[in-house]
Amino acid sequence: MASILTTIKITKKPTDSASPRASKAPVRRSDPSKRDRTVAPKPVVRPQTESAAERAETRAPDYAENASSKASQRNHRYDGRLRDEAPRPQQARPTLDDTGRDTPRRGGKMRDGFEVGDFNNDRASNPMFTPKPLPSNPDFPRLSKRMAELGFCSRREADEWITNGWVRVDGRIVDELGSRVARNAKIEVSKDAEQHQSEIVTIILNKPIGYVSGQAEDGYNPAIVLIHPDNQWQDDPLLHHAQPREFQRTFLKGLAPAGRLDIDSTGLLVLTQDGRIARHLIGEDSTVEKEYLVRVEGDLSYNDLDLLNEGLSLDGVKLKPAKVSWQNEDQLRFVLREGRKRQIRRMCELVGLKVLGLKRIRIGGVTLGKLPMGEWRYLRPEERF
Repeated sequence: MASILTTIKITKKPTDSASPRASKAPVRRSDPSKRDRTVAPKPVVRPQTESAAERAETRAPDYAENASSKASQRNHRYDGRLRDEAPRPQQARPTLDDTGRDTPRRGGKMRDGFEVGDFNNDRASNPMFTPKPLPSNPDFPRLSKRMAELGFCSRREADEWITNGWVRVDGRIVDELGSRVARNAKIEVSKDAEQHQSEIVTIILNKPIGYVSGQAEDGYNPAIVLIHPDNQWQDDPLLHHAQPREFQRTFLKGLAPAGRLDIDSTGLLVLTQDGRIARHLIGEDSTVEKEYLVRVEGDLSYNDLDLLNEGLSLDGVKLKPAKVSWQNEDQLRFVLREGRKRQIRRMCELVGLKVLGLKRIRIGGVTLGKLPMGEWRYLRPEERF
C-alpha cells in the first residue's frame, strides 16, 4: 500500500505596523508624586551657625517630601548618594544641638532615657566608663584557686566540690562560689570528694600519625575518637584485675589531652579527667621531663650538638637546657622540660637536620612500653608522672 505524504506550509501572520503594540514596548507610567529614582536627591547643606529651631523648620519639608516613598529612603544613604556610587569625601554630619554631640541613632538613646551631656561630659556617672576593677587581694585568694595551689584538685573540680558542700574551711562548710580565704586557713575535703576523685580516669594512648591531639581541624580526627573499648589494649593490667575496670561512656566526659603531640608525630599521649595531673604536666611551672626518639637526616657536628643541648633560641626566647644525644646512627634522643609548638622540628632545622620521624616514649615516670600503635590503657595506680 503506497503512503501519501502531505506537506503543510505555515506562513507567519503579518503584523499590523499601525498597531501600537507592534511599535512600542509597554511603558510603566511614572507617579508624578514620586521623584525619579535614577537621580540621587540633592543633599541639604546648612551652615553650622544655624540654631536647632531653624534647622527643624528647614528640615520639615524634606521629611514631608520623602515620607511618600519609603523605598527611596532605603535606596539612598544619608549623604544622598546611591548605593553603587563611589563614597564621597568625609564631611561633618549635622549635630542635634549646639554642644557638638552626635545625633542618637534613630532616637534609640532618647527612647532609653538618654539626656544631653550624660554620654560625653559626665563620665563619672555613666556605667560605660566605670574604672577597671582592682586586682584581687593576694592575701585572701578565692577558695577554688587556693585548693588548686595546694594540689587538692583543679579549679573546675574545686567549684563542683564547693557547690556540693564537700569543702570545710577552719571546720566550717563553705558552699558559696567565689568565697575568699586566708592563706593560712585549714582546708579539708570530705570522703565524698575523695571518692569522686577516685572515679575519674587517666588514659595512656599510643597516638598514630594523622590524628590531632585536641579539637578536630582541617578534616583530621581528634585522638579521643580512639578511646573506645575495641581499641583497649588486651594486656592492660587493669583489664585483668580482680575487679576489672570496665569502660563507661562517662569516662569521655571532660577527658582532655594533657599536652600536645603533632599530627605527624606518634607516641605517648596523656588524656585525663584529673585536673591535678593536667596542671602538673602542662602548668606554667611544670618541670616534668618528656623523652623523644627522633629519626633525622643530615650531618651534625659536635658544636651543633652542644647548641641543641643549651644554646638555641626560638622566636627570640632562649630555650631551657635540653638533653640531646645519639641513640643510634640515624636517631637522636631528646629529653625536654618544655613543650613549645613543633619545638624539636624547629630545633633540628636550626642545625641543618631534617626530621623524618618523631616518637614520644616517656612523660615523667610513665613510659610507653609495649603499648601497640593506636591502642590505649588506663594509668595504673602505682604510676606517677
